[in-house]
Amino acid sequence: MKDQVEATEAGLQLIAEIVADHGPVMFHQSGGCCDGSSPMCYPLGDLILADHDVKLGEIGGAPFYIAGDQYKAWKHTRLIIDVVEGKGGMFSLDNGRGKRFLTRSEICAVP
Repeated sequence: MKDQVEATEAGLQLIAEIVADHGPVMFHQSGGCCDGSSPMCYPLGDLILADHDVKLGEIGGAPFYIAGDQYKAWKHTRLIIDVVEGKGGMFSLDNGRGKRFLTRSEICAVP
């Protein structure tokens, strides 16, 4: 399945704001731990990708990845990146803006 990720208008606006401040960015869907399951936004190339990471598509021109083991569980799910009020993940570029990225999802049809 191609392009398993999309962003709401609010998500695209926040991406544009961050890109204006930091230049090109990339995303990785966090699998838990200290930042929960938030989509994490990094300067492009700052996160070293593992061989098993899967590119789900792009949002706002930014590549979006997920860990391979998470992909196995979510492979029939479309991720929708939205924005809500709050603090972003402490390593994510949305932190300190009073709003943060949030992953919503919907089940996709299985071919």
